[in-house]
Amino acid sequence: MVHKKVASYFEENYSKNHILIKAPGRINLIGEHTDYNEGLVLPASIEKGIYFAVSDNDQNSIRIETFLTQPEKVEFQLNGAHKPFDSFWGNYFKAIIEILDSKNYPLKGMDCVFGGDIPIGSGLSSSAALCCGFIYAITQISKQKITREEIALIAQEAEHKIGLNCGLMDQYAVLFGKKGNAFFLDCKDLSHKYIPINLKGYSWVLINSNIKHNLAVDSEYNKRRVSCENIVKQVQEYKSQITSLREVDKDDLKKVKEKVNLIDIQRATYIIEENERVLKMMQMLTNGDAVGVGKVLKEGHWAMSTQYEITTSELDYLVQIGEELEGVLGSRMMGGGFGGCTINLMETENLESNIRSLLQSYKEKTNIDAEFYHLDIDDGVKVFE
Repeated sequence: MVHKKVASYFEENYSKNHILIKAPGRINLIGEHTDYNEGLVLPASIEKGIYFAVSDNDQNSIRIETFLTQPEKVEFQLNGAHKPFDSFWGNYFKAIIEILDSKNYPLKGMDCVFGGDIPIGSGLSSSAALCCGFIYAITQISKQKITREEIALIAQEAEHKIGLNCGLMDQYAVLFGKKGNAFFLDCKDLSHKYIPINLKGYSWVLINSNIKHNLAVDSEYNKRRVSCENIVKQVQEYKSQITSLREVDKDDLKKVKEKVNLIDIQRATYIIEENERVLKMMQMLTNGDAVGVGKVLKEGHWAMSTQYEITTSELDYLVQIGEELEGVLGSRMMGGGFGGCTINLMETENLESNIRSLLQSYKEKTNIDAEFYHLDIDDGVKVFE
C-alpha cells in the first residue's frame, strides 16, 4: 500500500511523529472543458490519491522528498533563497510557496515525503491532488486554517503560474469529494451539490490508453480556451452584459458566424451542448438509469472527438471496441485530452471478460498495452487515519 510506504519512509528518514494526508485523484463523469467557460461539471473524487507524510522541523526550510516517479528531493528556504532543482513537480510547490508568501501566510519549517498511485498523465488530475494536498499539509503544520474554497483558488493560481490556464473543477473535486457521490459544480457561481451514484449491478472502470499527455506544455488546451474567448468577445458587441460562454446560446452563434473562424463556432457549440449533457447525466443518475448514463457517455466522447477535437485515434478506438461489446453501456475519454483514460460503465456480471476483450483488441490494433483500474468513489482531501 502506497500510504504505508510513504509513512514508513518518513519515519525512517525524518520523524516518527507525523501527519499523513491523502489528496485523491478525480474522475469526471461528464463536463469536459466547461469549467473555464463558467459551465457545469460532474466530477467525483476517487480512492487513488497522493499521500503526504509531514511534520514540522527547526531547519527554517521546507524539505520535500518523493519516490512518485523516481527518488527526488527539493528544499525551499523560508527566506526565499530557493535552491535550484530539476524536478518538474518542484515548480508546483515553488509556485504555492511564493503565492502563500505574497499573502503573508506564516510559513513554518516542514519536512514532507509524498507518493501516490494516481497514474501520471492519465487525466485523473494528479496535479490538482498534488497542489491541494500540499497546501492542506502546510495548514496542518502551521495550525493556520485556510478554507477549502481558498485552497482551491491558491492551487488554481499555482497551475496558472506553471502555464496551464485551468478552471476550478479539479481543485473543487479533490477538496470537496464525498464517498459514493458525484459532485455537481456550477462554475459560474461555484454552487454545488452531491448526486448519489446508485447504479446497482454496474461498475466504473478506467482504461488507460498509455498515450501520455502533459497539458502544461501542450498549448492545444489553451488554444481551445482562446476559441471560446473569441466567441464571447464577438457576442459582447451586442450583448455587453455577458462575461462567459455560459451565457451564449446557439442563436448567438448564428449571429456571429460571419465574424469568427468556423473552428471557434464548432468549439463553442461543443461547450453549449456539453453543459446540456451534464444536466442529462444528473437526471439519469437520479433515476438510476444505467442505459441512459451510458448513452450520455458515448455522446460526450464523440463530441470531444469531432467537435472539440481533443481525443486521439487510440482513445477513439477504445470507445469503438466498447460499443461492440455486450455489457459495456458507454465509454468516453476523460480529462483535458490528447491522451489518458477512458471511463467506462460496465455490467458487473461480465466485467472481467469485457475488460480482457478491450485490452486484447486494443493491443492488436495499436500494439500498446493498456491498463485498467477499478474505481471506487471516495472522500476529498483529508487527514488519513
